[in-house]
Amino acid sequence: MVDYHAANQSYQYGPSSGSNGAGGGGSMGDYMAQEDDWDRDLLLDPAWEKQQRKTFTAWCNSHLRKAGTQIENIDEDFRDGLKLMLLLEVISGERLPKPERGKMRVHKINNVNKALDFIASKGVKLVSIGAEEIVDGNAKMTLGMIWTIILRFAIQDISVEETSAKEGLLLWCQRKTAPYKNVNVQNFHISWKDGLAFNALIHRHRPELIEYDKLRKDDPVTNLNNAFEVAEKYLDIPKMLDAEDIVNTARPDEKAIMTYVSSFYHAFSGAQKAETAANRICKVLAVNQENEHLMEDYERLASDLLEWIRRTIPWLEDRVPQKTIQEMQQKLEDFRDYRRVHKPPKVQEKCQLEINFNTLQTKLRLSNRPAFMPSEGRMVSDINNAWGCLEQAEKGYEEWLLNEIRRLERLDHLAEKFRQKASIHEAWTDGKEAMLKHRDYETATLSDIKALIRKHEAFESDLAAHQDRVEQIAAIAQELNELDYYDSHDVNTRCQKICDQWDALGSLTHSRREALEKTEKQLETIDQLHLEYAKRAAPFNNWMESAMEDLQDMFIVHTTEEIEGLISAHDQFKSTLPDADREREAILAIHKEAQRIAESNHIKLSGSNPYTTVTPQIINSKWEKVQQLVPKRDHALLEEQSKQQSNEHLRRQFASQANIVGPWIQTKMEEIGRISIEMNGTLEDQLSHLKQYERSIVDYKPNLDLLEQQHQLIQEALIFDNKHTNYTMEHIRVGWEQLLTTIARTINEVENQILTRDAKGISQEQMQEFRASFNHFDKDHGGALGPEEFKACLISLGYDVENDRQGDAEFNRIMSVVDPNHSGLVTFQAFIDFMSRETTDTDTADQVIASFKVLAGDKNFITAEELRRELPPDQAEYCIARMAPYQGPDAVPGALDYKSFSTALYGESDL
Repeated sequence: MVDYHAANQSYQYGPSSGSNGAGGGGSMGDYMAQEDDWDRDLLLDPAWEKQQRKTFTAWCNSHLRKAGTQIENIDEDFRDGLKLMLLLEVISGERLPKPERGKMRVHKINNVNKALDFIASKGVKLVSIGAEEIVDGNAKMTLGMIWTIILRFAIQDISVEETSAKEGLLLWCQRKTAPYKNVNVQNFHISWKDGLAFNALIHRHRPELIEYDKLRKDDPVTNLNNAFEVAEKYLDIPKMLDAEDIVNTARPDEKAIMTYVSSFYHAFSGAQKAETAANRICKVLAVNQENEHLMEDYERLASDLLEWIRRTIPWLEDRVPQKTIQEMQQKLEDFRDYRRVHKPPKVQEKCQLEINFNTLQTKLRLSNRPAFMPSEGRMVSDINNAWGCLEQAEKGYEEWLLNEIRRLERLDHLAEKFRQKASIHEAWTDGKEAMLKHRDYETATLSDIKALIRKHEAFESDLAAHQDRVEQIAAIAQELNELDYYDSHDVNTRCQKICDQWDALGSLTHSRREALEKTEKQLETIDQLHLEYAKRAAPFNNWMESAMEDLQDMFIVHTTEEIEGLISAHDQFKSTLPDADREREAILAIHKEAQRIAESNHIKLSGSNPYTTVTPQIINSKWEKVQQLVPKRDHALLEEQSKQQSNEHLRRQFASQANIVGPWIQTKMEEIGRISIEMNGTLEDQLSHLKQYERSIVDYKPNLDLLEQQHQLIQEALIFDNKHTNYTMEHIRVGWEQLLTTIARTINEVENQILTRDAKGISQEQMQEFRASFNHFDKDHGGALGPEEFKACLISLGYDVENDRQGDAEFNRIMSVVDPNHSGLVTFQAFIDFMSRETTDTDTADQVIASFKVLAGDKNFITAEELRRELPPDQAEYCIARMAPYQGPDAVPGALDYKSFSTALYGESDL
């Protein structure tokens, strides 16, 4: 042992914030800044002080015995500084200054100061402790100093998965004891009280030393003694505590337990290489498992979406018309429900599917795995093609429904009009055929014959007046046939019956006239007034019947102009009523004049006019009916005018909102296009800007909802056109869906660029340089480069791909990487992946094989037992299920081939 020289400096015990210790992974100050300050009041607890004395003494002796000495009393044996300096030499492996051998107090203080000075040189600044207190045998300060030495030389350098010191030691204990029942290490006091954690640590590394299954949680003394004795006997870890000291204390001393556990850590430190290798394999397997889950999710979502499209297209292509308006309106409501409820979630699913696919491909590229190829028929392009077929089937479906409703409305109106006119005509023809067949002229007197002739002439006039109605009935029936009216058979039957009857009436009228003309020369007198009355009353009566038909006629209009036209026509009709009233009074005056002449000439009349059945009572009755129908028609027209004015308001309201929303969507689409090309700032700034931009778009959704509500009111009012705007709700919906899809795709592209940058270690300047180069050659701003543009870009970046044989071969190789599907286009994401692959390294199959070889103890195979011991349960079973049996000459039963498994992970062969 060398001599030491004196040094008269005093140091304080405590954490340092700025100096770095030699030989450690970080500064002692860094760790001590995280530790609680030494709570000297805790030493007032006799149980804790006893535990610390015993533990610290045993720890010091475990190192001092290497120098052939030990201590008995930790307060007294370090007072002269000699054994303290010796302890520091042993645990640090370094030489300290020569100690002073004198017995005087100053010699002891100088020796202790040299030890404290050495501790300070390792990055520890002692607070409130000096050499005099150690020399004086201050137990509290001596224990604090020993704890500082333990922290610096036994605990600080412990590192597990990027955590160090106390946290690293705790994580190491948790990882090692995780598979054991009744063990849950959360701290360095209560978690160790039952002794199972100590036994689990030993069994994990040396299972032949401990029969763990025979231990009982309710027998902590036996458990602790077993672990301490085995550790002392087989692991060269001295017994630092008594089992009773731990069990009989409500909360064992944390520093004593940490000191004891750190000895186990250093004893088993040789197992760290296996753990590191296991961690690498776990990481690789976790990536592979996550990718498989993403692939399964994609296949399931793609299948569900394609199945929904397959079911929906036949429904949209079904253009079989229904017979009634109600049935067609139900089909229209079903279609609107599809657009509002069923389709929007599918649009979102399609967008999310594309995002998931892009994210999966990016993760595969980043983990150096082969690209994912979905099952046949489930590619993104297949889904887009199926979606295009759906859009094609949907196109025009709503327009067809509305046209069918208009057609059915027109048919219902025509059918009702046909029935009205047919009923009036049938009522008029009732009995006419029997009258024309009557042979009353054979026995009639001359006056009767003349009357019959006049009567027949009046009938012919009436018959001619009804010719127009018969033609209208036939024209309406023809139109119903052309419009494919569902009850056209009954209409045709009735129309044919009317036409046949009309032809028969014409034939009978002609025959009767010939019979009457044969006897006309026998007729000399005729009541001209009755004849004149009949001639004027018949057309007037026909006019009133036509007027009543028109006043009761149904009308269908769709604009204010149409209803105003009907009102104008009705006003014009009302203006003719005074002339009609004068004509009525003139006809009635003729009848009164005939009555006056007959009375004055004592002519006995049969009562009714022999030339017509239209009596003054009928004329007056029908005139009163016309007078009643006029105000009803006024009311109906005014109601319809109010309805059309309301509809016009709805049109203008929708147009006002649509003319704002439509241009807004178009503007946002153009802005997104510019943003995706310019992309200024860091990727995080771009992502933040895009997400903020996305939120502003989503916040605009209430304007679209308001437009949907206005469109619903228009649909409920059966408004089919709007001259105030060129935007339809369909245009707005499609534009909105495209806007959401475009911003989502742009955000996903930036996120994938961030993934690529972080995984490959690309700097922001490199990323900006790549973007600038790409945009420079993207002349059409389409977001992709053609082969020639891409070649020019590569040449600008220094790649030798000139037009010679060697350059063409290199360019073809690069194109096979960035465009594996041979689409003829290179996206920016593919460009970034290529550049990052050229400039960074990733895990390789050889690295994984080397890790497995560590776990296997340098064997060419590994067993299931070794995998289960070193890997988490789920990943161990994952490997066992996929590894092929090992076929080498040194194979043993249960041997597994980890080399073929590792190469398969990177796509170099099939599992």
